[in-house]
Amino acid sequence: MEIGQLFNVSGKVAVVTGGSRGIGEMISAGFLANGVKVYITARKEEPLVKKAEELSNKYNGVCIPIACDLSSSLGIDYFVKIIHEREKAIDFLINNAGAAWGEPYDKFSEVGWDKVMDLNVKSLFFLTQKLTEILKVRASGDDPSRVINIGSIDGLNVPAFETYSYSTSKAAVHHLTRVMAAKLVKENILVNAIAPGPYPSQMLGSAVDHDYSETARKNPRKRVGMPEDIAGLVIFLCSQAGSYVVGETIASDGGIVKTAGHNLG
Repeated sequence: MEIGQLFNVSGKVAVVTGGSRGIGEMISAGFLANGVKVYITARKEEPLVKKAEELSNKYNGVCIPIACDLSSSLGIDYFVKIIHEREKAIDFLINNAGAAWGEPYDKFSEVGWDKVMDLNVKSLFFLTQKLTEILKVRASGDDPSRVINIGSIDGLNVPAFETYSYSTSKAAVHHLTRVMAAKLVKENILVNAIAPGPYPSQMLGSAVDHDYSETARKNPRKRVGMPEDIAGLVIFLCSQAGSYVVGETIASDGGIVKTAGHNLG
C-alpha cells in the first residue's frame, strides 16, 4: 500500500508512438522522470533525435528515437524489427501517434478519410499485433504488461469541428480497446484507452491558432490539460495501482464529457 511501490514503474521499458511532441511528449517525460526506458517514434528524424536527447538530459533517463512512418505496413515492420533487435521484452506500449483532418461535410475528401483511419485505427491495431509477443515476455498475473490507446473525447462527444474521419476513428479506437482487452487479458496484457480533451498540442493548436484562452474559459476546470494530468493517468494505468483496470476508456478532459456536453457556454 506504500505509495512509492503502488505507483512504481521504474526499470520498465516503454514504447510511445508520436512521442516527440504534444501528449506523446508529456507521457514520455512522465515515464522518464520515473525511471522508465522510453522508445519514441515520429516521421521526421532530426526533431525526433533532438527531442530524445533533450528528454534524456532533462530527466537523466534513457530516451531512444526511432524515426519511421507507422501509417504504412513497411514502417510498422521496420519499427518492430528495430525493437526486437534492441529489446528482449517491452512492458508498456502507448499508441499515441495520430492524425486529424478537417473539411466541410460536402467537400470532405477520401484522402482525408483514409489518412486518418489508416494511422489512427489500422496502424494502431497492426503495431499492437506485431508487438504482442514481446509484450508477453515479462507479463505475469502479478505484473501484467500494458497497452494504452490514446483516443479522444471527440470519439465520445459530437466534435466542435468538422473532423468527420477523426472523431469516427477515435470512437473506433475506444471500441477496439475493449475488443483487444478481451483478447489480451488472457495473456496478462491489459489494454485501456485514454480520451484526452483539450491539451496544448500541434493538433489542437492549429485549430485555435495556438491561443488556448477561449478553450480554457469554456472548460469546466477553466484550464487546458497539463503534462502532469496525462502523465499521472498513464503512470496509474501502468502501475500496480491500475492492474485491475481492463478495457476502460478514461476521459481526461476537465469534465467536458460528463458535466458540460457539446454546447459549452
